[in-house]
Amino acid sequence: MKAQCSLRKVKTFAVQFIWEFIGSVFIAAGIYNFAVQAKFPMTGFSGISIILYRLLNVPIGLSTILLNIPLAIICYRLLGKKFFVSSLRCMILSSIMIDYVAPLFPVYTGDRLLAALCTGVFGGIGYALIYSKNSSTGGSDFIIMAVKAIKPHLSLGKIAFWSDVGIILVGGILFRDIDGIIYGMVVNFIFAVAVDKLMYGINSGKLTLIVTEHGPKICEVIDECCQRGTTILKGQGGYNGEEKQVVMCACSNKEMFHVQQAVKKADPASFLIVLESNEVHGEGFKMVQIGEEAYE
Repeated sequence: MKAQCSLRKVKTFAVQFIWEFIGSVFIAAGIYNFAVQAKFPMTGFSGISIILYRLLNVPIGLSTILLNIPLAIICYRLLGKKFFVSSLRCMILSSIMIDYVAPLFPVYTGDRLLAALCTGVFGGIGYALIYSKNSSTGGSDFIIMAVKAIKPHLSLGKIAFWSDVGIILVGGILFRDIDGIIYGMVVNFIFAVAVDKLMYGINSGKLTLIVTEHGPKICEVIDECCQRGTTILKGQGGYNGEEKQVVMCACSNKEMFHVQQAVKKADPASFLIVLESNEVHGEGFKMVQIGEEAYE
């Protein structure tokens, strides 16, 4: 039993480390290979580190670690030991990637707008992969996660966007680069969208509500066409007061087409509503993180 538990912990750690590694590579490429050479303000502590790099030639990874130390101590109690340790590991990993791995890749020296787009996309993918594993790269991420813990209804992308606006403005004003501020805002916006889309939209789907008089039959045809679970709700017609059955079903975008065809064939008189579903949790959908374990 202990051996199985230890093996599961090792496997969980290995999977998390791999995703953190991949996320750190994306972040490093976005910062060093696009943002630094394009010379526009960046977000978060990376933005502050780039300012120090341009003014004093201090290595970006090193200054990121130094800036993180006091903030990490402050946020330790609020965010917990596990998050702190994983963030510390990820912070060191991403710093190494920026200072030693990213320089091995070609540096983009073309149009600044394209550099801004690539920075936002690469950074958004990298941070989303790390955030999804309940970790961070430290710095402003500590602030973002602290705000998220206090205000859980806010999305990470929105919190990151507003927390980084000030740093972008300071960097642009300091180097008297108005265009840089605009490009920095573009990066910040794309970053926020990419994080939210990857974290909250990667498992998006459709939700259908089917008003019918043949609920069990509709459930049966849906199960036959795409093996999705259904729920029958009781309804009542608003005009004549007749009792109705409302079949609710969540499925993927691709499956919804087959559901529509099957339902209309089984009950042509049915009334079908299709809604966008940003997140679906449960059997057959995204794994939900609860504490240290993940459940379907």
